[in-house]
Amino acid sequence: MDKKNFLKSGLVLILLIVLCYVANVTSIPDGIILFEGENLQYLKLYGVTVETSTTTSSSTGKYNLAISLFNKIPLRDISVNIIPKTSVVPVGNSIGIKLYTSGVLVVGMSEIYGDNNQVYKPYENSGIEEGDMIVEVNNDVVTCTSELIDVVNKYKGEDLELKYSREGNIYTTNISPAKVDDKYKLGLWVRDGTAGVGTISFYEPSTGMFAALGHGIVDVDTEKLLSISTGEILSTNIISIQRGEKGKPGELKGAILNSQSIGKIYKNTDFGIYGKLENTGVLNINKGDVVEVATRDEIKKGKAELICTLENNLREKYEVEVETIYKNNNSNNKSMIIKVTDERLIDKTGGIIQGMSGSPIVQNGKLIGAVTHVLVNDPTMGYAVFADLMVKKIREVE
Repeated sequence: MDKKNFLKSGLVLILLIVLCYVANVTSIPDGIILFEGENLQYLKLYGVTVETSTTTSSSTGKYNLAISLFNKIPLRDISVNIIPKTSVVPVGNSIGIKLYTSGVLVVGMSEIYGDNNQVYKPYENSGIEEGDMIVEVNNDVVTCTSELIDVVNKYKGEDLELKYSREGNIYTTNISPAKVDDKYKLGLWVRDGTAGVGTISFYEPSTGMFAALGHGIVDVDTEKLLSISTGEILSTNIISIQRGEKGKPGELKGAILNSQSIGKIYKNTDFGIYGKLENTGVLNINKGDVVEVATRDEIKKGKAELICTLENNLREKYEVEVETIYKNNNSNNKSMIIKVTDERLIDKTGGIIQGMSGSPIVQNGKLIGAVTHVLVNDPTMGYAVFADLMVKKIREVE
């Protein structure tokens, strides 16, 4: 290799190293929540240091920490909130879930054949896309599909100003409805809610808050996290179990008609749904079954117990194995890989199936996480999210 190519290769290597540092440092959020005594679990790079050794703290409160390179070059500041350790009741009950969007979700578009047999596309050039949430029409707040229909017809074909949200930002556009049989249409397919079945992970007696699912609820059409205004969890009866097979995930099917309301949902996040329980009696929660939430350093490879409800609304414990732990993962809900080893559960379900998401996992008397996903090619294997991430989301909701 000649000198010129050698220098080019060296420059490329340096740029790659710099890119790696920048990507990892910027991936650390501005605000971090830690338990008392918990280590700051983010990727550690050579030369990157925090201004104080108090990345493990026994004192609750908020701290501002400076990240630097070799203690000389400042990189960025972060805020760390040290919270007390908490105790929760692992639940594992199957629940019905109803969510209502914070606006009207656009899930599709279609041409309109007007009264004069012309084809109209009112949405064309409006900038509106699938996954956008319509929140206002001519300054009238829209919270559901019926309100959108009413307000569009109220203006009898006039040019409308729509406000819609996308990824947390609000945009404004104009759209002219098309007239069909004395009704006015936008050519948009919309939805204002969704329903399903899942598992409640734990209940925190000190706050009355609950966590469920371990992952967020995503709209089936847009494949985006559903932005909600309100929601509720309800009692449910499991009516059938479809076993999981290689390449074909199984499913718990439950009935939520004529069910009792158990609690209100306040937040739908990548790490589960959160809210407050209002009827703990339906779940048969024994507040004496409290356990401490484990820190990541306390989670070990090896045996653990998964709690879920499959038949006759009875919670049962099943043996699983913690096979892999991604200790530094704060970005998604795939914190651990677990394997179902209990033949009773394998006989009933084939392993992990849809509807079991949120099933709590206990190891050495502490809550370590909750089931989130199944590995489709092997239903005995799946992912779980760290319990500490779920509790920290509760603190953000409160």
